[in-house]
Amino acid sequence: MKYITTINGKQFEIDIQKDGSILVNGQPRDVDFLELSSQLYSMIMNGRSLEVVIEEKQGHYQVAMADRMYEGTVLDERAQLMLSRRGVPDEGSGELSIRSPMPGLIVSIPVEEGQFVEKGQTVVVLESMKMQNELKTPREGTVQRISVHPGQSVEQKKILITIV
Repeated sequence: MKYITTINGKQFEIDIQKDGSILVNGQPRDVDFLELSSQLYSMIMNGRSLEVVIEEKQGHYQVAMADRMYEGTVLDERAQLMLSRRGVPDEGSGELSIRSPMPGLIVSIPVEEGQFVEKGQTVVVLESMKMQNELKTPREGTVQRISVHPGQSVEQKKILITIV
């Protein structure tokens, strides 16, 4: 599975092979990664043991490793493709459907039908591949319809919320 990762403004292509090996921008990397808790990981990279703390905030990740702080985002191939096909969201008026960028499980819906939402506000939390993704509205508006409920499994491209 390929991931497009942006760290401190620089983009990397991470390719996790079927045998568990990792390629970064096409180059093999010797990495062993073990989850110790929800935010704490142990990593052995090139024979060096590191403690890594990863905190997700609104779809962005903060990573503390080797006395340094990194900030970044991670998109899988499908999410990257959808983002590139979607282009810049429509800032105008009219109906806007927030769709699932990938298959997953609805964790929570922090809004209600009839509620006014601001641009960038989280409207759905979707769990996919053991990661929680906050889906945000690209513009302000009123939640017209919520088409899913917490605990529901959804497929990619499923309409989750409609905003007018």
